[in-house]
Amino acid sequence: MNEDPNEDARLEEIVKSGPAGALALAGISTAIVIGLWFVFYFAVFLPRGVIQ
Repeated sequence: MNEDPNEDARLEEIVKSGPAGALALAGISTAIVIGLWFVFYFAVFLPRGVIQ
């Protein structure tokens, strides 16, 4: 399959480090969505007042 044992070791080290970049991207995206929801809530819903 792969002839270079050093490349296998590097690949194993990358896999051991985990999906830090993907988790960071998901966290940032979630924070943006929640932030936009708060902006929409305070800028649109609250000024309209109570629904009757």
